[in-house]
Amino acid sequence: MSRENITFGGNAINILGEEIKVGDKAPDFVAVNNDLSPFESKELNGTVRIYSVVPSIDTGVCAIQTGNFNQMATDLGDNVHVITISNDLPFAQERFGAAEGIDRAKLVSDYQICDFGNKYGFLIEGLRLLTRGIVVVGEDDEVKYVEYVQEVTNHPDYDKALEAVKALI
Repeated sequence: MSRENITFGGNAINILGEEIKVGDKAPDFVAVNNDLSPFESKELNGTVRIYSVVPSIDTGVCAIQTGNFNQMATDLGDNVHVITISNDLPFAQERFGAAEGIDRAKLVSDYQICDFGNKYGFLIEGLRLLTRGIVVVGEDDEVKYVEYVQEVTNHPDYDKALEAVKALI
């Protein structure tokens, strides 16, 4: 799904960075782990991965999305990596993960340099938040599925994302 005409609370927003598309090579990016160490996506190259992108884990839809993908990670096994990425501070992500029992999905923050947001085209201009979406990457490091949720406050299509992942394993 294209990132044209994305709205946030019904208001049009502008998304920065290059729009990622199915068939693209997944760009390597650097984010921040909850212990403030660097998260380098290239360490997962050669694996199936789901990037679950949320504006803020402290909102209802983002919390549900993170929980749903955590459950998917459990159901899909150790060969699929689920990474929830937001621009929340690592401390907030760590607190949220502990409180919500997020034990299979990895929470990483793009707050420092917005490397993911710019390279995958999810950074909301002026807000320094990521727009909601999903990116599925195959073992060949090629993007297999992308969803830019058209209204940021809505849920992504969990079933389509799961279907895309299951086709890879």
